[in-house]
Amino acid sequence: MDELKLSDEQKSRLVARVKTYVSDELDQDIGAFEAEFLIDFIAAELGPVIYNQGLADAQQLFREKTEELSYQIHELEKALP
Repeated sequence: MDELKLSDEQKSRLVARVKTYVSDELDQDIGAFEAEFLIDFIAAELGPVIYNQGLADAQQLFREKTEELSYQIHELEKALP
C-alpha cells in the first residue's frame, strides 16, 4: 500500500477536526503541527488495517455477486427435450 496522500484541503479539514476533538474530549489544546503528526501516525498505524479490511469486504462482495451472476446464468439455460 502506498503512503496516504491527502490534498491540502483534506489535510486542513482533518487538522481542524483533530484539534477540536483533542480540545473537546481531552481538554488539551494542540497546534496544527502536532495535529498533523497525530494524523500521520494514525494513518501509518491504522491505515493498513482499514485498507486490508476494505479489500476483504470487496472480495466478499465480489464472491457474492459472482455467485449471484452464476445462478442467473444457470437460470437462462434451456431445458433439453
